[in-house]
Amino acid sequence: MNIFPLRLIPATPNIDFMRLRWVSVAAFVLLTIASIAAITGKGFNYALDFTGGTVVELRFESPADVDGVRERLEDAGYGSAQVQTFGSGSDLLVRLQPRDGETSVDATAHTADEVREAASIEGNQAQVMGSAFVGPQVGRDLAWNGLYAILFVVVGFLIYIGFRFEWKFAIAAIVTTLNDVLIVAGWFAISGKEFDLTVLAGLLSAMGFSINDTIVVFDRVRENFRAMRAPPREVLNASINQTLSRTIITSVVAFLTVMALFLYGGGSLEGMSLAMMIGIAIGTLSSILVACPLLTMGFLKVSKQDLLPKSRDDAELARRP
Repeated sequence: MNIFPLRLIPATPNIDFMRLRWVSVAAFVLLTIASIAAITGKGFNYALDFTGGTVVELRFESPADVDGVRERLEDAGYGSAQVQTFGSGSDLLVRLQPRDGETSVDATAHTADEVREAASIEGNQAQVMGSAFVGPQVGRDLAWNGLYAILFVVVGFLIYIGFRFEWKFAIAAIVTTLNDVLIVAGWFAISGKEFDLTVLAGLLSAMGFSINDTIVVFDRVRENFRAMRAPPREVLNASINQTLSRTIITSVVAFLTVMALFLYGGGSLEGMSLAMMIGIAIGTLSSILVACPLLTMGFLKVSKQDLLPKSRDDAELARRP
């Protein structure tokens, strides 16, 4: 890996990752336990997507500054308000928790008036086009849909990897990926950041990134065992080293892209981009320090027979350079 004349990673690194496998796996286990404790103990700071709240539709005389409206609402006491455009640039949709917790029609109308007053500025007044209270039943439906999405992704990964490689590889990959998701989710529980549907989308994206890195390493493991006459531990170590440069380059580029989204995407995308950045960092480390080391432990310990290419892949592997 080169940046101008600077070489960050040797062309053929020879780092003994397997020597540190117990330390790295233990560290990730501790992080996972801490994350589970935070999720079950402190819990998430659920946003309106899951808890319900008041929805107010505003129309301005001219296109409004979304960030400015969000800041004025925060100054008015609505710190968790979600503001987004819809229709034309002069229409805004504001979702927030009623300050007094009331959900009656009069309370909703009062909240809408406060939102209108806070959002309006001299020369660009807002008018309320509609307001309503979205009950918690919608939040429960969204939560279950998010859980179904995660289960669907996990089962899909398990079937693909089990078919493509071997069941030990599939279990190691799923354990690693779920570990990454739990750590990211645990950070949101510990930090108290709002957990909404965009954060859930970020978690799913982090799952995809993590599993992609893991599959790349596993594919190299299978190819190396075809060419190398060495014990499984050496094959696994060589595979991590050979894919190290690719893993880091891909992760850095993806991280910088999401960081731009975090810095310039506005408040509505902050949760998703933050979840993705943490997920990319954790997923990169786990694909290097956890995925392959798991294949040397307990019932997941691979043998030479496990690492042999399956007959259906012989033709494909033979065509590769």
